[in-house]
Formats: sequence, structure tokens, C-alpha cells
Amino acid sequence: MLQPNATFIGQIIVFLLLLWFIYSFVVPMIAKPVNERYKRIADGLAAAEAGQKELEAAGTRANDIVREARERARQIDDQAHRRSQETMESAKQAAEAEGARIIAARQAEAANEAARARDELRREYGTLVMQGVSQLLEREVDAHAHAQLIERLAERIARG
Repeated sequence: MLQPNATFIGQIIVFLLLLWFIYSFVVPMIAKPVNERYKRIADGLAAAEAGQKELEAAGTRANDIVREARERARQIDDQAHRRSQETMESAKQAAEAEGARIIAARQAEAANEAARARDELRREYGTLVMQGVSQLLEREVDAHAHAQLIERLAERIARG
């Protein structure tokens, strides 16, 4: 068995004193920079994580803005398309109305011309008939006196 002697006890006391000195003075001097470095690393990691979250949030916001811009552009395009369709439809209706008005005016004008031509033909026909009758009878027929007769004759001819 081992018997502790004074040298051994002295060495244990010196060893314990050395441990106490290292623990009291050396370890805090080494631990302080290590702890500071550990804290800086932890702060850097937290900042990097926060930066990553901000980057993701910014990406999401950018995507939202782009989506909203595309939606707004689509709405503007749809609105422009609707307006162009409405304008085209309005122009088409105006053109059709103008065409119908022009056709109606031309038809009325043609009807008036036809009526004038018929009246003129009736008068000329009546005059020719009176001239023919006058020649047959070899005497002059008074057109003013027989105007009623000429009108009835012209109406009968017009009826067919």
C-alpha cells in the first residue's frame, strides 16, 4: 500500500494551489474572449437568419407586387378591349343609321321623282289624247273647259 509522505502531500497542495490559480485567473482571461467570440458568432447567425427572413419576405412582397401589376395590366387590357368593342359597335350602329337615313331619303326622292314623272306623263298623255280627239273631230277642244274630263281620263289610264 501506498503511504503518503510529506513530499506527496506537498505536491498535492501545490497541485491544488495551481488548479485554484488557473481556475481563478487564467481561465477567466481565456474564457472572456472565447465567450465574446461565441456571442459575436451567435449574433452573426441571428442576423443572418433575420436577413434570410427579410429576403424571403422581400421576395414574397416582390412577387405580390408583380402579381398585382399583372392583374392591373390585364384589367386595363380588358377595359381597353371593351371600350374598343363599344366604340366599334357604336360606329357600326351610327353607320347603319346613316345608311338607313340615306336610303330612306333616296327612296323618298325616287318616289317623288316617280310621282312627278307620272303626273307629267298623265298631263302629256291627256294633252296627246286631246290633240288626237281634236284632230278626229277636226275642231279645237278647250283644255281648260274639259280639264275635269282630262283628269278622269288620266286617272283611268293610271289605274290601268
